[in-house]
Amino acid sequence: MGSIIGTMGCSSSVAERRSEKVIRAAVLIQNWYRFTMARIEMRRRYSLSIFQSIEYADEQDQLQLSNFFTFMLDHCTHPESAEIELKPSSVPAENQDKRDWWKFEKKIDVPDSYYGPRLSFPLTVKDASALLHAFRNEQLLHARYVLQLLCETRRVLKEMPNITHLSTSYSKEITVCGDLHGNLDDLLLIFYKNGLPSEQNRYVFNGDFVDRGKNSMEILIILFAFLLIYPNDLHLNRGNHEDYIMNLRYGFTKEVSRKYKDHGEQILCLLRDVFSWLPLATIIDSKVLILHGGISDTTDLDFLNALERNKLKSLMRPPKSVRDRQDQVKERILTTRPSKHTANQNAAGKTQHISSSGSTEPSGSNLPPDLALKEWKQILDILWSDPRSQNGCTPNKCRGGGCYFGPDVTAKLFERYNLKMLIRSHEFKPEGYEISHNGKVITIFSASNYYEEGSNRGAYIKLNPELVPRFVQYRVSKHTCRQNLRERVGTIESSALKSLREKIYAHRSELTSAFAQYDPNGTGRISVNDWAAAMESVLQLELPWRMLRPQLAQMNPDGEVDFMSCFYDLKIGQPIKEVQPALVETLCRYRKDLEIIFNIIDKDHSGLISLEEFVQTWKLFTSHLGIDVYDEALDKLVLSIDHNKDGYIDFSEFLEAFHVVHRLENLQKPDITS
Repeated sequence: MGSIIGTMGCSSSVAERRSEKVIRAAVLIQNWYRFTMARIEMRRRYSLSIFQSIEYADEQDQLQLSNFFTFMLDHCTHPESAEIELKPSSVPAENQDKRDWWKFEKKIDVPDSYYGPRLSFPLTVKDASALLHAFRNEQLLHARYVLQLLCETRRVLKEMPNITHLSTSYSKEITVCGDLHGNLDDLLLIFYKNGLPSEQNRYVFNGDFVDRGKNSMEILIILFAFLLIYPNDLHLNRGNHEDYIMNLRYGFTKEVSRKYKDHGEQILCLLRDVFSWLPLATIIDSKVLILHGGISDTTDLDFLNALERNKLKSLMRPPKSVRDRQDQVKERILTTRPSKHTANQNAAGKTQHISSSGSTEPSGSNLPPDLALKEWKQILDILWSDPRSQNGCTPNKCRGGGCYFGPDVTAKLFERYNLKMLIRSHEFKPEGYEISHNGKVITIFSASNYYEEGSNRGAYIKLNPELVPRFVQYRVSKHTCRQNLRERVGTIESSALKSLREKIYAHRSELTSAFAQYDPNGTGRISVNDWAAAMESVLQLELPWRMLRPQLAQMNPDGEVDFMSCFYDLKIGQPIKEVQPALVETLCRYRKDLEIIFNIIDKDHSGLISLEEFVQTWKLFTSHLGIDVYDEALDKLVLSIDHNKDGYIDFSEFLEAFHVVHRLENLQKPDITS
């Protein structure tokens, strides 16, 4: 008996020890899992921060060059070449759309070989279904129908107020969608999950339908078609990308020109007018305000509802009083600049800001409160602003336009107009939505995979009669469903770092000068803190540079950073001999701005620019930025890229010559296991 008891005691002890080992192993596995997931989440977050910081810096550059683009548009375009005149006409407004369509009908034939949708007006649900089917199969709608659709859309939009008022009493729910940015798959998925627009299924699309994605035109056609079928049930707000100068930079202009070569000019000219007629905001049940960007401490809904919204074709062309003030500030900066490094920063547009007050930072004085300025300011604020957790209203220096508004600004507006909720878009959110200001402000973003496949979810809001929001999230999955989380984050991280390295190379001279200030003995090495400070002083991206250092620069055994290693793996695409490096770097930095300028000059969209036009434009551009470029260096550059010596530059080849190549990207895959 004693032997049995002893054996049982021994077995119990062994079982306990085994149980302890299992628990310890489980704890170790749990800790390892948590640590691994935390590292993956950290990499995901800083990758998204890189994407967003570069996006905002790009928008800031666009706004700061608005004066130059205005000058180019005023002096280098020929509106008489367009089929549609957007100038004031003696023709009554109600007949303008019929007159424009009559022009197209006489000049544009639809050939028998065209197998796409053939629209007849007024449109029906059957026509909308035909469009959806055609676009799923990557068919184009013929230019004749596109132009007729746009004329009809403009006619309907003209009848709409600046601020649309809706009521939930007519339907159970209203769906609110955010930015789509040319991602047709997201729109099709929303309709699949939530149903097509109808009298019982009402929608509000909150701007930024176009740019960045490859199917902006198809999205517009679908939305405009449903708007014509259900004008009381589908509603569109204008976003900051429904702007023809923004479209020059972010891809929509190029998309239209590529898809509709023969009639692209007519379509773009008409779209410019259509965009200007889009309503500015929507209010549901007098309680929920829906607009694209945000508000400021001077937002006046009554004033916004009364202004002539179609006068502002582009916010990139501010009133003359604003442009004059910007020129004065720029002139003062250029004449008092203390050093080349500071001058380069000012030229790059990092020290100026088109504020919501209509002035340029730093300004020191207020502009005359004329009506045009007030209208521009009010619309700029609601299309460009972002919420912040801190109280107050301050200039939005990340984007370069609009403002940051705090909870107190939101509360003040709500009290004045008896509101309870603000729904806005305009801002990337990893989960597709975000709630801020104690639940009073909701950001909704409907473009999934915005920066990179797998980078984020899209979402839309369902509002019931009690105005309680319900969020529906989704992600269009093509390849990411075959990747695990580590692989998806690795792909996102690799793409983000690639974009950041290109940004770094484009500022090589400025960064080298900034590094040298921390290296008086010329050792080529500085501390991590000094390296991070130099990176931020030049690039101004507000990134966690110390965390990113291992991905960007090498460190020696003494813990110092070899700062020139930032540039080891990068070079300009096609080496161009006998051209000064500073000129090559400048061209690399301003590739996107040059693309806008050449799109303005290239009236026939041939992709060819004369050497004379190139030289004159480049001199104007560098003069505007305060950049010194020697004529001899420019002449050598022009001759080197005119390959067939016909006096013209193929602009696609020109852009290709000045993009940054990652030397090791084909030899070394990104580390996705660390």
